[in-house]
Amino acid sequence: MFNIKKTLTIAAGVAGALAFGGAHASADTTDYVVQSGDTLNKISAKYNVSVDKIAAQNNISNVNWIVTGQHLSFATDDTTSTQTASTTTAAADTSSTTQAASTTSSTDNTASTSTQTASTTTAATSSTTTSSSSSSETAALNALIARESGGNVNATNGQYYGLGQLSAQARSIHGGNTADYNDQLNAMKAYIAARYGTAVNALAHSNSTGWY
Repeated sequence: MFNIKKTLTIAAGVAGALAFGGAHASADTTDYVVQSGDTLNKISAKYNVSVDKIAAQNNISNVNWIVTGQHLSFATDDTTSTQTASTTTAAADTSSTTQAASTTSSTDNTASTSTQTASTTTAATSSTTTSSSSSSETAALNALIARESGGNVNATNGQYYGLGQLSAQARSIHGGNTADYNDQLNAMKAYIAARYGTAVNALAHSNSTGWY
């Protein structure tokens, strides 16, 4: 796969900003450069920040769409201790209820266990499907960027400009007129969503016709 981060370092002159280690944190905010194979779920788990929070703070309309070299900036969650305290309080408050419930029939307990097992299986399947979809979208988006601009935010071909080589008309609708990587990426994703629905569909069209 084309090394977008390296190209951007040369083309956009932001070698210092990319900070090749991938991420650095201040007291309140984490700045992260998306690595190859990253998903928002992985980043969320690594930094204990919700996917929705990362998406909201970086204006990401579709959580499946992040690409190698993209900069993410987010404040870390401070809810873990609160959630733990809440859980402890709830456990203490329900201790008498638990003792009373010890007389529940074994049939009811079996039914509850089966329900929990089924719920866990469903959640695991859903997570796997989401992760697979996210990887496919990211790979398709990276492939389109590599094909259209080689990751160069200043790439120009007549009226076509930037990462996604959007036309002047497309940029007037979706933005992406600046040389900012995230600005162009968001405009490209908005264009794809409006025209093809998914990056996978856009790549399939590009493979078939030579353009998207």
